[in-house]
Amino acid sequence: MEKLPGAGSNRVYYRLTDAEGRSVIGCIGTSREENHAFVTLARHFHSRGLPVPQVLAVSNNEVRYLQTDLGSTSLFDALRQGREAGGHYSEEEKELLRHTIRLLPRIQFEGAHGLDFSVCYPQPQFDETGVMFDLNYFKYCYLKATGIDFHELRLEEDFRRLAHDLTNLQGDTFLYRDFQARNVMIDSFLSPRRGLFFIDFQGGRRGPVYYDLASFLWQASARYPQELRQELLDVYYAEAQRYTQMPPRDEFDSRLRLFVLFRLMQVLGAYGFRGYFERKQHFIDSIPPALQNLRELILPVREGSSYPYLMEVLGRLASQQSSDLLTLTPPISPVPHKEGKKEGMECPLVVRIFSFSYKKGIPQDESGNGGGYVFDCRSTHNPGRYEQYKQMTGLDAPVIKFLEDDGEILTFLDSVYKLADAHVARYIERGFTSLMFSFGCTGGQHRSVYSAQHLAEHIHKKFPGVTVCLCHREQGIAQSL
Repeated sequence: MEKLPGAGSNRVYYRLTDAEGRSVIGCIGTSREENHAFVTLARHFHSRGLPVPQVLAVSNNEVRYLQTDLGSTSLFDALRQGREAGGHYSEEEKELLRHTIRLLPRIQFEGAHGLDFSVCYPQPQFDETGVMFDLNYFKYCYLKATGIDFHELRLEEDFRRLAHDLTNLQGDTFLYRDFQARNVMIDSFLSPRRGLFFIDFQGGRRGPVYYDLASFLWQASARYPQELRQELLDVYYAEAQRYTQMPPRDEFDSRLRLFVLFRLMQVLGAYGFRGYFERKQHFIDSIPPALQNLRELILPVREGSSYPYLMEVLGRLASQQSSDLLTLTPPISPVPHKEGKKEGMECPLVVRIFSFSYKKGIPQDESGNGGGYVFDCRSTHNPGRYEQYKQMTGLDAPVIKFLEDDGEILTFLDSVYKLADAHVARYIERGFTSLMFSFGCTGGQHRSVYSAQHLAEHIHKKFPGVTVCLCHREQGIAQSL
């Protein structure tokens, strides 16, 4: 049994090989619903003759499953030479890209036939709520980290217009959502033209075809030159015509640009969170090419845009160099605390505060100090039990009013504040540099979010010299106070 390198999710993969060299891939997931979505989608796609791994066995609780082994070479690996050459792809690499883009309409159109979209996780359809989540993810996890001043209400107005326009282009097609070169495998036992397979589609849902094209062709690290992008778009458009009547090409290109804009903001939000906050170097390295994609997209269309304030903010963002950007969290050395501080030296305390779902595990402490305090909010009254609050979080006014009118969360936090105040004061006195508080509840959405937010604001106000790094993990929101 060989544990395979991790990617962006909490799912863990293993290669299991027998004495004769035959192998399968085993997966252990942290979410039954996510696994159920993958297994159901994989079986449906396989029944339609689509190039996906075959699910071989599933545990009764659907937390573990086995699938066919497609080898270890992804399309991303196969394109390494052209990517490292700054986008100068060989003819062989270009042919792999053409073959991949020809297969995409099969997944989008054939895959949607007879598919029960209700199994899709975490939602069955691309909608305004999801778009606004991603746009705010960009705002909180990336834009605020750049130091650019902006008017939140004006930006919110353009966000809502953009969300309406994006979701107004729905189609009865399957939106892969994470269609990228890393999720296309090249089976070493088959020829490259026949051996391309798609993986990691468990986040897919009903949605417009433009999203996947934007994800693939404007992937920051791929560095595809504009001529190659245009050629691949031509290939896709011709292939998609076999499945449906496509809109006129100029209209198609106009719609696609809208999704490219959205996708670029979405990935910058992810890069900000994974790179600046979680300090994962791969995502930090992806920021400069993503900014270059943004520059190329917005410069020709800033005048007369339907989202003038958004384009103004993005223009200022695109004019920055990556070296000018502020990190979302100050660097924290992963070494144990050291008591005391030398005369004349500053030893600033960084307090990291998390909200999380117990279903997805307690946040890891990357400072090397063991994790600090973990508070369980599940003893307090849960707004998530009531329909009117299910789509809200502990940052929304109706949920805040519910919790504070009920009062249980206030009594709970009174004790937390006393403990936290004493601990922070003592750490400052002794010159320690890192302290961590985590608040968990069932879904990481209401009570834990409220508690983490209020402790962060409490410490920020009471100890002005302390840096507070706040992360609502399940909501994809991070900020520094």
